[in-house]
Order: sequence, then structure tokens, then C-alpha cells
Amino acid sequence: MQAGNAYYRGPKDLPSTIPLFPLAAALLLPGGRMPLNVFEPRYLQMVDETLAGSRLIGMIQPSLDGSLRDDGEPELCQVGCIGRITSLAETGDGRYLISLQGVCRFRVSEELAVKTPFRQCRIAPFTCDLDEELGAKEVNRPALLKAFRAYLEANGLDADWDSVSRAENGTLVNALSMMAPYGPAEKQALLEAADLKTRADTLIAITEMALARADDDFGAGLQ
Repeated sequence: MQAGNAYYRGPKDLPSTIPLFPLAAALLLPGGRMPLNVFEPRYLQMVDETLAGSRLIGMIQPSLDGSLRDDGEPELCQVGCIGRITSLAETGDGRYLISLQGVCRFRVSEELAVKTPFRQCRIAPFTCDLDEELGAKEVNRPALLKAFRAYLEANGLDADWDSVSRAENGTLVNALSMMAPYGPAEKQALLEAADLKTRADTLIAITEMALARADDDFGAGLQ
């Protein structure tokens, strides 16, 4: 797998510890690209230090139940995704606009006691993610596209269907999962799906439930 100018083929190519960027309802998946607007001083420092090293950070959601640590910081979900900083632009008001490319998911093994203002953890990477197309052949592509098309039509949206038709299954599943406008719990379910087939099935189910709720709400409004 290639990300920027680096190659990640196995666990030896990945660091054992990474800095963390907790962000609710943000979903980064292997091979996906995520733009980020970085403005908090601690995360500006994190980017600076990361650029001087591995260029890798861990995107992770705060705990879904809203629980907090004794210091007021949020508890975290146990699974996140490693992202490599592939581009950075500075703004005139002190912000960084960065782009991340997803490398692989990770499980938090241990959060570290550190002196940096940003959090860091020891990780267990999901090395199966380094093969982006693993399980892609089992994806129910017609059902996925049907659900995607129905969602777009229900919301008056359109898509570049030429690009969609050319996309490989793995790319398609992860791109649609990342752009889906669902909440933190649904995003975490998509992240933690065991494989591409399961992620696609999960996305189809979530989309169908969203469409059914919309139909129910519309019907109730007519009564």
C-alpha cells in the first residue's frame, strides 16, 4: 500500500505509538482522504512534531457515551484509523489545512502518560487493512449502489456516476462510508466492521433505516 511517499507493508513499517486527534463524527478509513482544519494550539504543535517524524496521526472518536476522564478530557473509543499527512497549507490566521490519507485501523492498547499537550497511545494496528482490496470480491456492489442511489434521490442529490462505476469495490465502500452523513455511532460501526463486505452490508442497512425513517416522518406529516 502506498501513502504519499511511504510504503506500509506490515507492522514493522508502522510506529508502536502515535499522537491522537479525537474528533466526533469524523471517519477516516484505509485508503481514504480526509481534509482537516487544525486551529487548536495543541494540535498545531502535534502537526509540527508529526511532520518532523513519521507524519502519522491517529484519528479517533471520543467515547460514544460522552464519558469524561478526571481531567475533563473525553474518554476515547477503542478503535481509530492511522492517517498520514500528505499535504499541508498554512493560512494567514495561524491555522493548518492538512490532508490525511488513511493507512490502517488501530486498536488502542494503552494511552500513555505524556508531557505533550496532545494525547498519545500505544497501538495494535489492523495489518489486514494494508491489503485495501481484501474481501472486496464479496461486496454486494449492486445492493450498495441501489441504496446509495435511493439515498441521493430522496435527498435531491446527484453523483458522478462515471467515477462511481469505475471505482474498485474497496475504494467505493470506504469512500461512500466516509461521505455518508451519519452520526458518531454509525460512523464507529462502519469503522469497526470486520471487513469490506461487512462494512458494505452495514452501510446498506444504515442507509435503508435512514430512508425508512424519512418515509415514516413524511407519512406522519401528511396525517
